[in-house]
Amino acid sequence: MSSNETVVFPGPREVTLETSERPEPAADEVLVRTTKSLISTGTELTILSGKYPEDSHWSSYAQYPFRAGYSAIGEVTAAGTDVDEDIVGTTAALGRPHARYHTTSPDRCVPVPEIPDEEASFFNLAGIAMNGVRRGRLDWGETAVVYGCGLVGQLAARFCHVAGARPVVAVDIAEDRLAYLPADDGIHALNPETDDPVETVRSLAHDRLADVVLEVTGNPAVIPDEFDVLQEPLGRLVILSSPRDETSLDLHDYCNSPSYEIIGAHNSSHPRESTPHAPWSRPRHYELFFDLIDGGNVDVESLITHRIDAAEAPEMYQRLLEDRSQALGVVLDWTGE
Repeated sequence: MSSNETVVFPGPREVTLETSERPEPAADEVLVRTTKSLISTGTELTILSGKYPEDSHWSSYAQYPFRAGYSAIGEVTAAGTDVDEDIVGTTAALGRPHARYHTTSPDRCVPVPEIPDEEASFFNLAGIAMNGVRRGRLDWGETAVVYGCGLVGQLAARFCHVAGARPVVAVDIAEDRLAYLPADDGIHALNPETDDPVETVRSLAHDRLADVVLEVTGNPAVIPDEFDVLQEPLGRLVILSSPRDETSLDLHDYCNSPSYEIIGAHNSSHPRESTPHAPWSRPRHYELFFDLIDGGNVDVESLITHRIDAAEAPEMYQRLLEDRSQALGVVLDWTGE
């Protein structure tokens, strides 16, 4: 029987590739053989580091041993006796850990069109970014500022642009990350260490400030400064990241007086199912993402900085733990034996 390798964090700063027997699908399940999976260099590295406040969301979620990963693409290779055989041979997106094989219900398999598997593997992080843009109620012609140009920030800037925001200003202190932004007149890179954010946004937005700011740095210390570029009144600040500590704010000055909205946008805020009043579930966002890739509206291939054989995953995680500044899209390849 084929083996099933799985990426596991036994404890803080520990990574192993555990091997077990390949699972067999139950009567109402399918077997998916993973081809590509994407490392989340934010969430996964935070859990691997073990550096987060006690008694926080992080400590309740990150229970060791931890099966890492949540964005996998694979081929359906077998179906249980109660499942339509037509699903065998299709490509599916799964919100499951980094592993060679998965068994799951067919309704948890999001069909993937004929696009490269490595690009499709961005689907879960893309859904997170899409949800943040949508939670911010970004409208055509509004100004959007994205703080943080890691992978989710890069995706958020692209989706703001596709959604009709003009201009989109992406902010980061790392010039290397700013260099990955699309070469488009509607998307502007800003390094706050060399340029003043308020003056820059005003100059790009016809002497106006931002309608929406998306916080994607995860750094609680910089969040108060992000309010500076919001228009007053009624600007919206979307917390798309998962800050790892406390942020101190005077709610009169930062919320009540300017009538700002502070909006949480955790991935769990997706509706469980699409309904007429809440249509944008995770699967529907994933379908939209695949359509944008297929139609050439969004490019993620240029965000892939590392392509790693799955067998090298433990070494790759340790490298990322020491320095992830040069990493954006890190794709694990499971097609080898």
